[in-house]
Amino acid sequence: MTTSTSVAPTSTPGLPRPATRDPWWRRLLGKQPLGLGMSLPYIVFLALVMAYPLGYAVYISFFDYVFTAPGVHADHPFVGLANYRAVLSDPRVLDSFGNIAVFLVINVPLTVILSMVLASALNSLTRWTAAFRVAFYVPYVTASVSLIGVWMLMFSDDGLVNSLLGPLAPDPSWLVNSHLAMPSIALFVTWKQLGFYVLLYLAALQNVPRELYESAQVDGAGAVQRFRHITVPGVRSATLLVLVLAIITGSNLFTEPYLLTSGGGPDGASASPVLLIYQKGIQQGNPDLASAIGVILVILVGLLSLASTRLTKED
Repeated sequence: MTTSTSVAPTSTPGLPRPATRDPWWRRLLGKQPLGLGMSLPYIVFLALVMAYPLGYAVYISFFDYVFTAPGVHADHPFVGLANYRAVLSDPRVLDSFGNIAVFLVINVPLTVILSMVLASALNSLTRWTAAFRVAFYVPYVTASVSLIGVWMLMFSDDGLVNSLLGPLAPDPSWLVNSHLAMPSIALFVTWKQLGFYVLLYLAALQNVPRELYESAQVDGAGAVQRFRHITVPGVRSATLLVLVLAIITGSNLFTEPYLLTSGGGPDGASASPVLLIYQKGIQQGNPDLASAIGVILVILVGLLSLASTRLTKED
């Protein structure tokens, strides 16, 4: 009587095991489906509040579109790139993009430099740290309308700033001067939002070991050298975040020119693309032109953010 014995298959030494293919649901949901499920409400929120409006704006920009009352149907003929040609040939639109470029040139460097320096100074303090943090953060959380009222009083013809400057005060005054209106708005926005970026840098500085500063000080490095060779490289990731956020928030400028200069005055010298979107889309009833401006703005902001990311990583 013979008995058969089964021998388990063995893999040949030196050869890789055959790869096992994950089921489709794991490939779709990833290795941590619970994390995806917990973030699903925020993903839905982003899709409804940001992705859908952006996609609809792109759709509108290719049609001759008008808003109608509920239940009323109106034809929306396809016009291709006609809306884009119309806004790119409009001097007011081109001037608004030039105005926002002036704003970003002033606001973004000031925001990065001042917030980094102030955060470094606060990080080195041993007393009154919480009080200074609150003092810097209060303007950021204060309503823009109230702060703009104070700013208008300070920079009016007979305001505090002109009184201090005396004969050196500009004429026309700051907010009604076509050359100074946008720089004045840039200074206001820099001051108002500075506290938020200071807190970002303070959080990043907590990851920079204090031993590095102590070792550099023992080696004879001064405060400027320690800041340049330890602080700046140590908060590079925060600098990238501050750059991108400053570009995005600055490009979406609306409240400040709308209130400070009465809708982008004088003669459109402080008008921003978002302000023109509001004027053309809501006040003038041309949502197709407003959508075209918005799409162009999104593309330019994306390119600026990508360029700043590349430059920061290369440095």
